[in-house]
Amino acid sequence: MTTEYALDPELAEALPALPPVDLGDIAAARIAQRERRAGLPAPDESGVTVSEIVVPGPDGAPDVPLRIYVPDERSGPVGVYDVHGGGFVVGDLDGSHARNLAIARDVGAVVVTVDYRLAPETPFPGPLEDCFAGLSWFAANAADVGVDPGRIAIHGSSAGGGLCAGLALMARDRGGPAIRFQFLAVPELDDRLETPSMRAYTDTPVWHRPHAIVSWNSYVGADARGGPDVSPYAAPARATDLAGLPPAYVSVMAFDPLRDEGIAYALALQAAGVPVELHLFPGTFHGSATITGAAISQREQSERIALRRGLGV
Repeated sequence: MTTEYALDPELAEALPALPPVDLGDIAAARIAQRERRAGLPAPDESGVTVSEIVVPGPDGAPDVPLRIYVPDERSGPVGVYDVHGGGFVVGDLDGSHARNLAIARDVGAVVVTVDYRLAPETPFPGPLEDCFAGLSWFAANAADVGVDPGRIAIHGSSAGGGLCAGLALMARDRGGPAIRFQFLAVPELDDRLETPSMRAYTDTPVWHRPHAIVSWNSYVGADARGGPDVSPYAAPARATDLAGLPPAYVSVMAFDPLRDEGIAYALALQAAGVPVELHLFPGTFHGSATITGAAISQREQSERIALRRGLGV
């Protein structure tokens, strides 16, 4: 980072300890992520039963792995369908494991998370169709894990938030599965890369415009990115009809190139008559919540209460 940003003091102090993120070599970035995770303590799985299952994938595609978290203490017959982030190009079930354990305990909900195929090996629509297949399985089999199929929320961060937004559009247009609530944390929504924050933040921590270019080139193709033919299911910021979507929570970080597209999407949902809650966290950057000791990060994490409200518990 070469530019000085007015970061929260606690975040700024801890920033030098964050591992670098480099998407210049995607294969190497995946290896580096796994190696960093291997050096961390194992997350606390107490109070949650964890299992895995493989379900049928989209037509002609491989089966889709899911991981299921059932908390010992349930707040009601509710579920959360989680989609991990990673710029469409990195990430897996283990990367979101600790977070999903916390969601299961804090929300008191059954959590199902999906191991969708990654770009560029599998570009759009493959990853989104994997997510749709997993959600469809969850809704069809919800009763088996004590969940009301009408009380499932979708939850995603970064690219996972963008996939969730696309999932909500797809489920509406395909006539289901029903989605009760959408939790879109720092969502990646717009391949056009034209917002003021996307143009300005070329060297912000963790995520910046050069990473966004790699991400969208991988997901929709370098020749298609920014052009007229990108589907709103891939880039939900392009959607012209948001009516009838589930109520939403949207969060954005102050020094994140994704900030303005998240704000614009929340305002567009509101204009379409969709109940929406929007939070902009001052002094933050994309992924700053990993600095868990900072007070602003704790405020951000406490926003999971929105899932409880959205699910009616």
